[in-house]
Amino acid sequence: MKPQSAFEREPARRVFASELRETRYQFKDGEDEKSPTYVILPSGIRSNRIFIAGTLTEKQRQGDQNIFYRGRVVDPTGTFFIMAGSYQPEAMQQLARIEPPAFVAVVGKPNLYTTPDGNCLVSVRVESITVVDRETRDLWVLDTARETLDRLDAFGTTDDSKKAQEEYGTQPDLYKKIVYDALTQVQL
Repeated sequence: MKPQSAFEREPARRVFASELRETRYQFKDGEDEKSPTYVILPSGIRSNRIFIAGTLTEKQRQGDQNIFYRGRVVDPTGTFFIMAGSYQPEAMQQLARIEPPAFVAVVGKPNLYTTPDGNCLVSVRVESITVVDRETRDLWVLDTARETLDRLDAFGTTDDSKKAQEEYGTQPDLYKKIVYDALTQVQL
């Protein structure tokens, strides 16, 4: 008898807002309707879940029958746009209870939208959101800096990073500067 494989979630990648904002390449891994959707981050790794931390600076309730919340989370490099709706009822309730400004940690799925005028927007569909303290936010900055530098060190050696180079023309030194600037804002 063949053992059943356990369901495993994809790891949530740590990514700075300025890198996620530049993400433009999204694809499905398979032909099935329920096949996972990934983005290729400019630093050269695929991701269908991300882990972010920062300051929730604003949130808005929208919709009458289909209620959802939109919010902005700011890290040392820029802004993430987040949303949670009726398809994520627990996440929507968590976001509804948090009053900005507050440090938050968010796990969610990145989604790309193309506007009618051709601009690409990136938002994060929240799976969970939790209030954290400044120390936790600062530790996230340190971990995200390390993971970004690890991806840049491997840049050009993996299939995902070769695809990132093809899609974005990534300049690793630019992202190393972003990491440096983020680290200067951490209080140790």
